[in-house]
Amino acid sequence: MTVDRLNGLQQALGHSFAHPEHLHRALTHRSFGAAHNERLEFLGDAVLNVVISALLFERFSGSDEGDLTRVRAHLVREDSLHQVALTLGLSDLIRLSEGEARGGGAQRASILADAVEALIAATFLDGGYEAARQVVTRLFGDVIAAGDVGRWSKDAKTALQEWLQARKLSVPVYRIVATHGQAHAQTFEVVCEVSGPAGGAARLAHGQGRSRRAAEQEAARQMLDMLNQLPSTA
Repeated sequence: MTVDRLNGLQQALGHSFAHPEHLHRALTHRSFGAAHNERLEFLGDAVLNVVISALLFERFSGSDEGDLTRVRAHLVREDSLHQVALTLGLSDLIRLSEGEARGGGAQRASILADAVEALIAATFLDGGYEAARQVVTRLFGDVIAAGDVGRWSKDAKTALQEWLQARKLSVPVYRIVATHGQAHAQTFEVVCEVSGPAGGAARLAHGQGRSRRAAEQEAARQMLDMLNQLPSTA
């Protein structure tokens, strides 16, 4: 990590660290050494959920608890955090062991998403809740401001099932095809299978997540994207 890149990250976050050790730890994967970011992920997840909840509560004053919960789940899911990480350039900043780096760890969605949570926790420890709130608002505020509860209100599995039922197609089948990592930090890979119309070839979509449910949701999202790009007669 160069000083220039770290300064660039702090500018992107809108927070200058008074205690740089918090920043360094947030960018350190467990494979690199003992002072890694796993505990920060735990704290960052909690802080992120609180701030996102407050922002949604203010932005969508007419929405009920169920809708707000589903929107929050959309915003804090691994894929969303991964996109934030890419925007921040964390692939070039995360510290990994040589083996993890050779295995493509710097591009792995789960590692980068965890680093975003760790950065939020690091900001909280460095500057308190207000500093963390400002960083989260900076990272997610525009998305929330331009968002639509109706678009986010249904989880992907529900939306996929309704899409299929409306066309009198069979419900999707989900199955785990692989697990990666150690037991305490596993990533699940799930395939979603949808039968083709009139006995046609089945369609498959894959998803990964830190739980089976998260992986199924991601697979359903991928399947929905695939189906929505098909011609209307497909």
